Parts: sequence; structure tokens; C-alpha cells
Amino acid sequence: MAPSNIGYAFREAGHHILRGWSTALGAIVTIFLSLFIIGLFIMGSVLITNMVGSVEDQVTIQAFLSDDADPTAVANLQSSIEGWEYVSDVTYKSKEEALEEYRSTMSNRNAAAAVDALDGENPVPASLVIELSDPQEVTAVADELASDPTFAEVCDDPEDVGLSIQYGQQTVERLFSVANYVRIIALVLVVLLTFVAFVFINNTIRLAISARRREIAIMRLVGASNGFIRGPFLMEGVIEAIIGAILAIVALQVGLAVLLPKLTSSLQFLTIEIQPGVIVGTYFILLGIGVVIGLFGSAIAMRRFLKV
Repeated sequence: MAPSNIGYAFREAGHHILRGWSTALGAIVTIFLSLFIIGLFIMGSVLITNMVGSVEDQVTIQAFLSDDADPTAVANLQSSIEGWEYVSDVTYKSKEEALEEYRSTMSNRNAAAAVDALDGENPVPASLVIELSDPQEVTAVADELASDPTFAEVCDDPEDVGLSIQYGQQTVERLFSVANYVRIIALVLVVLLTFVAFVFINNTIRLAISARRREIAIMRLVGASNGFIRGPFLMEGVIEAIIGAILAIVALQVGLAVLLPKLTSSLQFLTIEIQPGVIVGTYFILLGIGVVIGLFGSAIAMRRFLKV
């Protein structure tokens, strides 16, 4: 389509949309819903990824030590673990520090009363707190620790070394599984909903072409070029797709403005945020998907049903 024909194509597309407003409205609503759900899952995937990331940063391995453990052996073990792959830092936590941490982190009065009732005795073991550079490798590091002979000598339960290692295995594994499932579902839905919107635009333009076959035949008889004839139909698909995309963007922005503050106040222990760059990038992606759907849906409809 020549640049000089863009104005004509735009005007004709506007007339087509107004004359067949019910069909155009159906296409716009379908594209709006498809792109809105796509954007919702993109945002949701990013939000869950950030939440998982904030929890991942807190994933550590607690290696409980015997009260009779040789300090030199413990220091050697700590130095050895610091050199392991996926380990970023190892900190020694004494019995006193562990008991004080328990007292300060437990919010109910019964826990504090239980500590006071110990009469100076401290049943909480000392431990090595292992921080990871890659939290998803927590199981591998825990298994390596369980098989370490030095740890077996100084651990709190030498008869069952695994009981001296704590990292919330089931919780961590479920967390990673949920995050992976959400990413996969988001990808599948993006592809599926894009296809649905594409098909609907294709059908809308196909109906528009069928309704104007006589007009198109006359234009061909007077020598109109293929690009001149195609222009209004391509423009119609693009306009409908852009309107649907803009409505989806507005709805997403309103949803973020309403829901994010509520989630942040309700889940203060998690990172509930989506970076502005990600939001803007998602909006451009939705707009781009809308334009592509409009262009290709219209082009394929014309190629299949218009002999030009």
C-alpha cells in the first residue's frame, strides 16, 4: 500500500467499522479479552517470580551441631563448606544466639514463657547457617553435607545425620514447582489466546470482504491496484486490534493500581512489586501483538477469500 493511500485506507476502514459496528465490536471485545488475559498472566508470572525470588533469598540450610563438638573440627568444616559450589556464605550460630533468635522471632507469649521456664538451660543446639548462591541447588548442597564425614562427627544426631540438617525441603520444592507451573501455563495461554484473537480478526475481515464483493469487483474494473483494494481491510484489522489492545492496557493499569497496594499490605513478608520497566514493556508487547494480529489476520483473510 503506497503512503499516499494511507489516508484513504484509514477513512474507508473507519466507514467499514461504523457500518458493521456489531461485527467490529465483537472483534474488539475478543481482542481486548485475549490481550487482557495475556497481560494478566505476564504480570502474574513476573509477580510470582519476584515473590519466589524474595523467598529464595531466605532459603538457607541449618546444620545443627553437637554440644560436645570439637571447635577446631567445626571451624574446619565451616571452612570446607565455604569452598563448595553453590555456597555463598557459612555463619556459625552459637547456642545462645539460637535461643535468643527463637525468643525474638516467636510472637506468642507461650513461647517466651517456655524459654523462661528452662531455668537457664539451653536445649537449642549451635548450628552452621549455610547461604546459597543458587537456592534451587539447596537439595544438592544438603545431600553433600549429609554425606560429609566431618559433619557426621560433629552433628547433633550422628545416628541419623539427615535429622541434623534442616532447610524445609518440601516447602522449597513446592515453591519451585509452583513457579515453574505458572510460567508454563502463562506461555501456553499467551499462545492460545493470541491464536483465538487472530482467528476472530480473520473471520471479521472475511465477513467484511464478502459484504463488499460487488464494490471490490467495480474497483478492479476501473483499474484499482491490489494494494489500493487491500489497504482499507488491512487498516480495519489494525484499528480494531489497536483499540482492543488499548482497552486491555487501561484495564491492566487500573487492576495494578487497585490490587498491588492491597497485596503489599497483606503480604508484607514477600516482595510484591513489578518494576515499571516491566509494566511498560508488557504494554508495548500487547500493543505489538495487537498490531501483528490485525495485520496478519486481515492479510490471510484476503489471500484466502479475495482473488486480487
